[in-house]
Amino acid sequence: MSGNTITANDSPFVHHLLGYRNAVIAEMESTISRKRFHAALAKRLAEYPLRAGKGLRPALCLSTCQAFGGSTEDALPSAVALELFHNAFLVHDDIEDESLHRRGSPTIHEKWGTAIAINVGDALNVLSMTPLLENLRIIGLEKTLRIFREIERMARESVEGQAMELEWVRTGDWNISDRHYHLMTAKKTCWYTCITPCRVGALVAIGSQADLEAFRRFGYHLGVAFQIQDDVLNLIAAEERYGKETAGDIWEGKRTLMLIHLVRSCRLRERERIVRIMRKPRRRKTQREVDYVFELMQRYGSIAYASDASRAFGRKAQRFFDRRFDQLPDSTHKSFLREAVAYVTDRDL
Repeated sequence: MSGNTITANDSPFVHHLLGYRNAVIAEMESTISRKRFHAALAKRLAEYPLRAGKGLRPALCLSTCQAFGGSTEDALPSAVALELFHNAFLVHDDIEDESLHRRGSPTIHEKWGTAIAINVGDALNVLSMTPLLENLRIIGLEKTLRIFREIERMARESVEGQAMELEWVRTGDWNISDRHYHLMTAKKTCWYTCITPCRVGALVAIGSQADLEAFRRFGYHLGVAFQIQDDVLNLIAAEERYGKETAGDIWEGKRTLMLIHLVRSCRLRERERIVRIMRKPRRRKTQREVDYVFELMQRYGSIAYASDASRAFGRKAQRFFDRRFDQLPDSTHKSFLREAVAYVTDRDL
């Protein structure tokens, strides 16, 4: 999928993903327009959303709602809020990680400066309140309050996971296991990528009857699979397709599953050099050092190890979905949710 163009080779899943995304982007642009922001801010608020992101989070919200008998119109404000939160997180994460590219273009702080980027991220967070408050008119007070609680939990988990990752980098901590990585990912990625979108969609559709714990379990397996695959693509995907800097996680010193596996698998002398490299701030690393870490990952099978782990989590998500949600009536929206697992683990961008 590239931008808003569908090709003959795209799957039905991608067609539906793009359809969900287009509905959310149109409503988001309308929300920004109605607020009558200063022109300089308004054009930057829409910059990341319009850079051909996947739109997976709002798509999970809309598809879950409709799979449980709800409507697009009822779920659309919540889906828009989730996408606004997502883009606010991206703007701030890019500053924290010193990232250079996002979705094929310079990050907002690289393009406009850190002060403007912080302001844009703050504005996106504030703007996300607008569609959530619109829920009062559309779905009523009880569901609106429950969705606010879900969003609060999502934001709390996400910033805690980000804090864990930033602290590992700050302290130069390499005493990290796969389980540490899974916990960090559960907080930083799973809640706002998979768990909360599905839970909110179900709440919109059926309210208090929604089994929120089931979506936590499904979303955890799906979200970890998503994040591991994202980390793999950071290393092996062509930059023009992936939209981010190749090997950016090595430059930024992130503790990905590949690096955790490499550190425990390599020789002591190699480990010592890897740790020295990874403890350096981005601006002091060299391309030769980054290449050295990447080549060792290939030699010790760390990338294959991570890919296998992503597929294993995907299989767990698939089995849980089939067991727990099999009773749902067949529909394109139910099929979309089921096919999301294969998309997450097999995607190449």
